[in-house]
Order: sequence, then structure tokens, then C-alpha cells
Amino acid sequence: MTEIFAIILQSIVALGLLNVWLLRFNQKTGYRGGNASSMKEEFATYGLPPCALYVVGGLKILNALALIAGIWLTELVFPAAGIIAILMLGALAMHLKVQDPAKKFLPAASVLLLTVGIILLRLFA
Repeated sequence: MTEIFAIILQSIVALGLLNVWLLRFNQKTGYRGGNASSMKEEFATYGLPPCALYVVGGLKILNALALIAGIWLTELVFPAAGIIAILMLGALAMHLKVQDPAKKFLPAASVLLLTVGIILLRLFA
């Protein structure tokens, strides 16, 4: 049962990240940092260099795909979930840096909690 729950969480995290980085990359959402209307503007709001957008995006997409592959190749789950958790801590720090309201922290905080859940479920499965 814990394995099924872990797979569900992996799928939620992976599909959520792929949605944000591939489908909603240039769309305005209520969760973007500052007053940004695209991912590129959001990273600029945080004061990050343009290359950071591609490094972070590449890491998130790659590790989202690893979580999906981890359904069959479980050895991929821990590193992928761990890297995503670290990236979410960075996202939370960026929201703090620009003094965003609590609502804008929700996606990063949720994904962080889900990745911690994935790690714990896989440890005890």
C-alpha cells in the first residue's frame, strides 16, 4: 500500500513540475514571484542570472522525469526527490527574499512536503 501511495505522490510531483516548466512557462499565474508574468520575469525578480533559469528548469524537468521512471526503476526516486526538495527550499528562499505573500509560497511548500513524503514512503516501503 505504501508503494502505491508513493507512486501517486511521485506522479503528482512530476506532472506538476512538468506542467509548470513546459506548459505554463510563459503564462501568468497567481503564484509567480513578485509581479512576474512569466518564468523568465520571475527569475529576474529574484535577481538571478539568466542561466539560472535554464539550470533550475533543466534540473526540475530531468528530476520530474526521473520520478516517473522511478515507478519502475526505484533507485532513481531518492536522488530525484532529494534534488527536487533542495530546489523547493531554494524557491521558498526566493519568495522570502522578495517578500511575497504566503499564497505564493504554497506551490513550493507543497512540493517540498510531497517530496519528503515520497522519500519517507520509499524508505519504509
